[in-house]
Formats: sequence, structure tokens, C-alpha cells
Amino acid sequence: TLFRSASPDSPLTTHILNTASGLPASGVQLQLSRLDVPTQRWVVLTTSSTNFDGRCPGILSPERFTVGTYKMRFETGEFWKQQCQASFYPYVEIVFTILDPGQKYHIPLLLSPFSYTTYRGS
Repeated sequence: TLFRSASPDSPLTTHILNTASGLPASGVQLQLSRLDVPTQRWVVLTTSSTNFDGRCPGILSPERFTVGTYKMRFETGEFWKQQCQASFYPYVEIVFTILDPGQKYHIPLLLSPFSYTTYRGS
């Protein structure tokens, strides 16, 4: 079952900044998946898009946030197309491991048409 904006107090957050303009990247479509260990296949948990501030509140409820390997896929090519700009990356996938679902995890994405950077934020 797919959920959109499952919880406003999500333990997982993201923020996208368009570093070419210095502004938040609004309207970027994203998909969150978790790796199913027995089958080694990605299971889509939710899809959403960033708001006016480049954030995506409520990605996943605390109850659905468990130990495991996750993937956030950002549709960056479509974002740049809407900005009337060419880009090198049609999408960005960030894969990360959650060992303690009791913690908060913030995954920022600094984005320009020809580069991106990410890190574990706070």
C-alpha cells in the first residue's frame, strides 16, 4: 500500500536546495523505498513532492520507519526541465541504512544542473 505524506512528525526528513539559484527546489517528485532483504527488491513506501520551501513533511510515519536499507529517488531531470534548464542527472538516488529508527534522520540534497551533494543532516 502506498501512502502520501503519512505523518507530519516523520522521523525522516529531506530538504532540497537549488544551489544554482540559492532557492529551495519546490515541486521535485520523490519516491521512498525500502529494500526487502529476502527478495533483494525495492518496495515503494511512499511518493510525494517537495513543497514551496523545498521540504517534504510527513514522508513516513514513525510506525513504518524500521531498521533497514532505504532509497530516496528524486526526479531531478523533470525539475530542471520545468526550470527550462538542461541537466546532467535525470534523477538522483540516495541509498542509506537505518540502524536506530528511534533517531531523527535528515537527508538534504544540494542540487545544481550538473552536480549534487548530500549528507546526513540533523
